[in-house]
Amino acid sequence: MCLHDHDATPTLPPSALSRRNVLAGAAVLAGVTASGVAMAGAAHAADDGASGQAGSVRPSTAAPLVIEGGSVVDPLTGHVVEDGVVVLRDGRVLAVGSRDTTRYAVASVGAAARRIDASGRWVVPGLVDVHVHANALADARAIVRAGATSVRSGSSTFYQDVAMRSLPGWAPGLAPRMRAAGLFVSPQLGDSVLADPDLAPLAALPGGVTSTTDIAHVTKVNVSRGVDVVKTRANPRAGLAEQDPTELVYDREQLSAVVRAASGRPVLCHAYSEEGIDGAVRAGVRSIEHGVFVGDATISEMARRDTHFTPTLAAITGMIGSSNPVLDARGREYAPILMAAVREAHERGVTIVAGTDSFGTDVDPIGSEVRLLVEAGLSHLEALRAATTYAARLLGWSREAGRLVAGAFADVVVVDANPLEVADALEQVRVVIAQGAVVREA
Repeated sequence: MCLHDHDATPTLPPSALSRRNVLAGAAVLAGVTASGVAMAGAAHAADDGASGQAGSVRPSTAAPLVIEGGSVVDPLTGHVVEDGVVVLRDGRVLAVGSRDTTRYAVASVGAAARRIDASGRWVVPGLVDVHVHANALADARAIVRAGATSVRSGSSTFYQDVAMRSLPGWAPGLAPRMRAAGLFVSPQLGDSVLADPDLAPLAALPGGVTSTTDIAHVTKVNVSRGVDVVKTRANPRAGLAEQDPTELVYDREQLSAVVRAASGRPVLCHAYSEEGIDGAVRAGVRSIEHGVFVGDATISEMARRDTHFTPTLAAITGMIGSSNPVLDARGREYAPILMAAVREAHERGVTIVAGTDSFGTDVDPIGSEVRLLVEAGLSHLEALRAATTYAARLLGWSREAGRLVAGAFADVVVVDANPLEVADALEQVRVVIAQGAVVREA
């Protein structure tokens, strides 16, 4: 029963001014202010050796770039162009191929282009991390420097991801492209109810956000604030020793309320138990996050529905060795079960995508997740696709991210080893280019 004032079919908050005020507050919290971006821009310029006035905000597009001499990998086909060339201009890929096939593109950018010698290295598209938590500009910057040039937010505390989403358009290289999730649709919203006046009535709920009406309301408020995706849960967190990650907190009916209220936006669901995972899949979520105890019948249903699987292996294995004995034991128990689940799901046609569940500036490089997918039984090419073509498709960027082709995003990573043969190749990052700007160059 609802104990506060909104009806069974809540409408979207009507005030455009309210939305602007809410997101302005989120921007300040995230450090997305003129001074915050200027400071980050100055540090960014120092990192990549760019010239210009210290503290100035970067222009809307970066100078042309020519990356030459490396082995250019196409994750879709597995084809490699030896001694290849990638030409970037105006935030997009202008040309990719051999020196001969790209010579006119190279000539067109002329002396204005910066050249990067990738000889003896491998060139791949910018990587895609489909599960991160970035609440500040520093978080986003750490993620992109680790090689993830496109990401999906796994929720933020006060809509900071929505506020940071616009950064690539006017400050290239400061943050990855982002699909924003806004607030976590969860029984306990904590201080996040303070993020939005339209959530204030929920603060008085003695049992949390559990009725389908309240769940739909939180989801619709998120939608009204401009989120791209919606994040919800079936179970508590594994990374908190005091919580039981197999307890069911939202069942199929409650998760269906989220999916309906999301108004066509994809829903990602944090789930560990078989009952929770199965309920989420049958409710129509787009992807399962974590998914340790996924069962046989649910795997079949995921394959039938094309429900993606984000195992976040780095986060689960990262509990091993924790100073907290509960988390250490949980990691040791869960890791092999999850590895086997990933292998079984992949063999039965479920699309596996790479997500690190990184939080704040403590970033697990997306390359580490790719390595763990190989260790779980995926081929090197399939693991690479999990962080490129498959992940880009899940985020709705299949034509623009995940491959280096003419017209794609100007996002490039240069690594020291062959990702088609070496499991940890994507951890050996030499250069990161995001939105045409050099973010990192060893």
